[in-house]
Amino acid sequence: MAELFVEASSEKDEECIAIQTHSVSPETGTAVAAIAQLRSFFSGTVIAPDDATYDAARTVYYGGIDRRPALIARPKNAHDVSHVVSVARESGLELAVRSGGHSLAGHGTTDGGIVLDLSDMKRLEIDIAGRTAWAQTGLTAGEYKIGVGAHGLATGFGDTGSVGIGGITLGGGIGYLVRRHGLTIDSLVAAELVTADGRLLCADADTYPDLFWAIRGGGGNFGVATRFQFRLHEVNAIVGGMLVLPATADTIASFVAEADAASDELSTIATVMIAPLMPFLPAEAHGQPVILAMMVYVGEVEADERAIAPFRSIATPIADMVRPMRYPDIYTPDTGDHPVGSSRTLFLDAVDRSMAETILGHLRTSTARMAAAEIRVLGGAMARVPIEATAFAHRRARITVNVAARYEHPEEAVVHEPWVPDFSTALRPGGGGAYVGFLGSDGPSRIREAYPGATWERLVATKMRYDPTNLFRLNQNITPA
Repeated sequence: MAELFVEASSEKDEECIAIQTHSVSPETGTAVAAIAQLRSFFSGTVIAPDDATYDAARTVYYGGIDRRPALIARPKNAHDVSHVVSVARESGLELAVRSGGHSLAGHGTTDGGIVLDLSDMKRLEIDIAGRTAWAQTGLTAGEYKIGVGAHGLATGFGDTGSVGIGGITLGGGIGYLVRRHGLTIDSLVAAELVTADGRLLCADADTYPDLFWAIRGGGGNFGVATRFQFRLHEVNAIVGGMLVLPATADTIASFVAEADAASDELSTIATVMIAPLMPFLPAEAHGQPVILAMMVYVGEVEADERAIAPFRSIATPIADMVRPMRYPDIYTPDTGDHPVGSSRTLFLDAVDRSMAETILGHLRTSTARMAAAEIRVLGGAMARVPIEATAFAHRRARITVNVAARYEHPEEAVVHEPWVPDFSTALRPGGGGAYVGFLGSDGPSRIREAYPGATWERLVATKMRYDPTNLFRLNQNITPA
């Protein structure tokens, strides 16, 4: 594993240096030639199917995704990334780009193609005085928050420490700080990307502004992000943790109403589920519907009790682990599990008592090992950014819901998968938009729901400009016109 470098500096970071395009000539579609070509000038690691580390290297986060790439390339720097992109372009081999490997659709791997695995690129440079950080995209959210958290600083990255910062940033980034500091992309100052022609471009609000607009929500369609510059926020001591309440139609509706009425300093993620065997839950709660809520309050310490009290008063908590802590501690350790399941994302305007009854009714009908509806109340800083400012087009959405079924083995999908779209249709017939970061293998119509109206047309035009041949297509794909 590559070393994580953390450098505190007040000096301006070096300018983005252009990388010349490379001319490579492996025989079209020949993996052996591509491996040889890469190994001849590549400073990183090239892993082939006959290497001892191949099976571990091809494994992604979600179980049931079993693909065998022709080679896995782990670059050390942007020059290496450019080499890999050029080899993929000239050889015709399919290219998969992996940051943390958390794609629900398995886009971080490929059968017979090239995996560009960024996991050895973990350099982090922190400008404490300027409140910014340059971060290579092989970093996970957990590694980043530990690095900047040592200085009492943070950038919001979802709710899972093992997710790669590359994918979550390009998709938008809805996490524990969404109401206080907005989406991850709202803290993005600049980005370095290797485009389909092998060039390294530095994009920000003034340089390649069309590209900078598109990568803030448009996913990995426009190039390989190698570094991001983020704005840092002072987030040290928080009040956060898990609050477990009994789930009834009234408690669910009340929880959502309180989360919507709360100050921007409070963000919540409420998972409604049938309680599994968990060591922190009493025996009588097992098998009963519960609200398992993660609470994060980032505000004045003396106001924390007032912020959490309305939720504690909804019902007698089954478990209450909300306490003062450092922000990095809200992320739970990676268990190393590879979950198997299906999910569907949508946006809602409200969750009232009737909709809460629908949620409980569908949860009781699932036969999966775990079935859940994850509810995130949005608004706050996220909603104050103009819709047209970035490619994330759902700024005015009030609530995002992710319905999911988890099961033991991939072959069980035929039994449990149909429950997921049935559930989401019951919540919002006719579709309710989509957050691209939560999409799986949902198909083109769902991608269009993620990018409605003029956003789609603008993304297509940008795709034509930077990737007209659709080299970067293993993603929630925006096809060139």
